[in-house]
Amino acid sequence: MKFIIAIIKPFKLDEVREALGNIGVTGMTVSEVKGFGRQKGQTEIYRGAEYSTNMLPKVKIEIAASDDIAAQVIEAIQHTACTQAIGDGKIFMFDLGSVTRIRTGETGELAL
Repeated sequence: MKFIIAIIKPFKLDEVREALGNIGVTGMTVSEVKGFGRQKGQTEIYRGAEYSTNMLPKVKIEIAASDDIAAQVIEAIQHTACTQAIGDGKIFMFDLGSVTRIRTGETGELAL
């Protein structure tokens, strides 16, 4: 099993969610986060005054996936979230030691 974390631009969330649903992902956790990478923030104008922000709004998606579809999950996120612009985000994948469904006590891939 794998644990996949993707940090993407917020306006791409619906497209990514739909693409993941099409390959069989049945659940995910989504959080609104802020961060920066190489772009180091951006300059914006608010009420005529220019200001700089070093933390940009992003969306963090967390998915537990079976080994069988983990590569497809990463490919779907990469393909769908890509805008060819700086700040598209990152995808991280970790080995997932165990999963337990709280309601039933199921463990392993049955709990996914």
